[in-house]
Amino acid sequence: MADLSIDFAGIKSPNPFWLASAPPTNTGDQVMRAFDAGWGGAVWKTLGNPIVNVSSRFGGIDYGNTRMMGLNNIELITDRPLEVNLREIREVKRRYPNHAVITSLMVETKEEWKEIIQRAEEAGSDGHELNFGCPHGMCERGMGSAVSSEPKVLREIARWAVEFATKPVIVKLSPNVTDIVEPGEAVLESGAHAISLINTIKSIMAIDLDRMVPLPRVGNASTNGGYCGPAVKPVALHMVGELTRHPYVSKLPISGIGGISNWRDAAEFIALGCTSVQVCTAVMHYGYRIVEDMIEGLNDFLDAKGMKSILDLRGRAAPQYKNWGELDLGYRVVADISTDKCIGCQLCYVACMDGAHQCIHLPGRTEEQARKAGHTHIPKLIPDRAVTARGGAPGARVPFVDDDECIGCNLCQLVCPVSGCITMKEVPSGKPNESWNDRVQRGADFVPGGLHVTEIERAKR
Repeated sequence: MADLSIDFAGIKSPNPFWLASAPPTNTGDQVMRAFDAGWGGAVWKTLGNPIVNVSSRFGGIDYGNTRMMGLNNIELITDRPLEVNLREIREVKRRYPNHAVITSLMVETKEEWKEIIQRAEEAGSDGHELNFGCPHGMCERGMGSAVSSEPKVLREIARWAVEFATKPVIVKLSPNVTDIVEPGEAVLESGAHAISLINTIKSIMAIDLDRMVPLPRVGNASTNGGYCGPAVKPVALHMVGELTRHPYVSKLPISGIGGISNWRDAAEFIALGCTSVQVCTAVMHYGYRIVEDMIEGLNDFLDAKGMKSILDLRGRAAPQYKNWGELDLGYRVVADISTDKCIGCQLCYVACMDGAHQCIHLPGRTEEQARKAGHTHIPKLIPDRAVTARGGAPGARVPFVDDDECIGCNLCQLVCPVSGCITMKEVPSGKPNESWNDRVQRGADFVPGGLHVTEIERAKR
């Protein structure tokens, strides 16, 4: 079996799966049950001066049959006394010395940062995660995401933490910024040892149309909260990718957070450059035991790929994340519909006609009918193939892709309800491997049909 143990900026962990700072890490009892289930580390629910929370606190958004595709929360940092939290941290480290226990911290003044870091280390904390990401409540007090959005402030406070700490300092960044690279560079300049991201996205979950109040409702009002869950994973991957391709920020270890629900999600974050991953919403939804499948799945994947450890996977996908101008304009794929799997639902046809490039045709139509339906290019031959797949629509025909007109957008494959029915096949384009940047560099970036053509025609008149 592959070695799943990691060394994250000097913090040792038996595997890369950590609980994120959130309700699942609110107490020592919870963290110990999580470690018994298999989690390698936990970032304690943020410590600071205790606050007062409101009720209710969570709002969810569903999609189709998927419950809680996204979760919104307006909960703040710990509302329990600092002494109670520190006592429980001490007990957790006594019982689980080989697991990573990281304290998430958020206070205001330099003296408070010094005191809370020292007290956390006395309790046995393996490292400190500076919560510069909370998008509600605390940011209104000048903390949380208010720090991430001001790189100079972030750099100064992080320097305080590095000065006071003897354990690694991790800076947790907010996604609620214009460019994640700016706070990432500030972390590097501060001397902090690692980065974690993303924290939650500022959001309003929904509106109660009967009471005319945003959700989650607190009496007759609500506020914006932090959005997390599977829906935020693409945003998180993008921001991780922006930092892992930075020539200098990429040298810092990264703990990936945002929509991680299974081993595959975790593997994607690691392949993009993360060393550890943090999970919250999936645990709130399904419980601590999801880590069992995550560990087994990642182990099997690494074994199947011939990888011996997490280090073999980390960053493998990062070099392939490029700017649009570096992509190969000569590469081409077209859609291919399986006659054996197609059930004749025609979703691909509708999507292509109304949302893409009108290259999918239905057999049995005359040219007049096809043009009336919206086609402008009619292939000479449209094969008439009956649907034979089990569960197919009676009398339906298999749609036909006009390869000459297909631009390989993938939309038909994405809407198809049958796994593997539509694939995107590579076809020779007859064009050289060339990017837009290559064209610009050699002065060949002129594309006919632009505004300058209109200007030339106007001059002729």
